[in-house]
Amino acid sequence: MVQDLYSQKDSNIRKTWLLITMSLILVIGVGWVFSYLLRSTAILYIAVFLAVIMNIVAYWNSDKIALAMSGARPTKREQYLELYRIIENLSITAGLPLPRIYIIDSPQINAFATGRDPKHAAIAVTTGALAQLSKNELEGVIAHELSHVGNRDILVSTIVVVLAGVVAILADWFFRISFWGGLGRRDDRNNSGSYIMLIGLVFALLAPLASMLVQLAVSRKREYLADASGALLTRYPEGLASALEKIKDDSSQLQTATNATAHLFISSPFKGKQKTGWMVKLFSTHPPIENRIRILREMKI
Repeated sequence: MVQDLYSQKDSNIRKTWLLITMSLILVIGVGWVFSYLLRSTAILYIAVFLAVIMNIVAYWNSDKIALAMSGARPTKREQYLELYRIIENLSITAGLPLPRIYIIDSPQINAFATGRDPKHAAIAVTTGALAQLSKNELEGVIAHELSHVGNRDILVSTIVVVLAGVVAILADWFFRISFWGGLGRRDDRNNSGSYIMLIGLVFALLAPLASMLVQLAVSRKREYLADASGALLTRYPEGLASALEKIKDDSSQLQTATNATAHLFISSPFKGKQKTGWMVKLFSTHPPIENRIRILREMKI
């Protein structure tokens, strides 16, 4: 088990840079297809510019963006002494620098980690988690989030979100230009123009969907890995399992929850939407919480 976790951590670090490279290639490729169909090299230049700029912004400012969107506020040690002690102890055990600590004013039990690397990480915890979780349960949640930091999950998740966003922007532009007649003037002498337009529209529909599915698949896999890593860190899987049970039964709403940041949290912040059918589960940012609890309780540490 331990060897597998360390292997996954090393693999995640390699995949992070591979994903950044592939995201650049994919976005530029999408831009090339649209620029060819629309006979506009400007679209390709815009795609390259967006891919580079948004990856740079995501790398350097992803934590600030996520924290601001979630309504997280910085806190001081004397205000939440027990929380600081838990995070300090677990950070030392994990061999990680102490992350910046934020609080989200919400009755919902939740938390998330963000940042580009362990030296620039931040953890945000809701006031609901502090009020309703026992010390062992809170340690399980914090260990899960620190595992995201140690496993380099936080950067991976951000890059995938940026990839999905850029592809969606390009697809939207393609739709707008094509319906304004940008494709209708191509090859009017035969039916090839119609075929090209049809292919382009299908591509524009599938590209954002494919990038979103990659985003969700990456997010779900990372949650399972962080659960296992967190349980190994505390040596007490039941702490996190018990916390997840309380999270599952929690019906409180997180007012600042958005689709852009939902995948960062330990559990989906959109309460009441987790069990509404197979289609919702397919597009869920998190694996079924019942599965996570079962796996944790079957762990032998």
